[in-house]
Amino acid sequence: MGAAVLSSIFMMTSCSKEQGCTDQNAANYDVLAEENDGSCQYEGEIVFWYNSATSAELLSYDVVSLTYYVNGQVVGSSSADVYWSGAPDCGQNGSVTVTQNLGNTTNLVYDYSVVDDTGYEIWSGVANFTANTCTSIELTP
Repeated sequence: MGAAVLSSIFMMTSCSKEQGCTDQNAANYDVLAEENDGSCQYEGEIVFWYNSATSAELLSYDVVSLTYYVNGQVVGSSSADVYWSGAPDCGQNGSVTVTQNLGNTTNLVYDYSVVDDTGYEIWSGVANFTANTCTSIELTP
């Protein structure tokens, strides 16, 4: 009887599906999971950038540096003379990239602002973070 019980337990456990996060867009995607257990966690990224004309305008107003805020928190800074000819990739060297933990949702919206070295707000708007996505926000005059 002992062997039959062990055999039954083995068959029940070996037939159960591997649980975990089955969404490939999640930060904790489990390639071995066959059944979603609701544990998926998401991240989204935003990269801020501006072009040479915007940089020149900032410099003409004696702006030296910029500080970036998302949801009221400082997320980065840059020199006003650093610019891009097109949107950089998220995480690219020298870029101001923000990675946001979205929890178990695939989209979150936060306010952002960019202030100069005197504390003057130059830009503000809404940053839409989407799971497994790099979104670029071009800052223009």
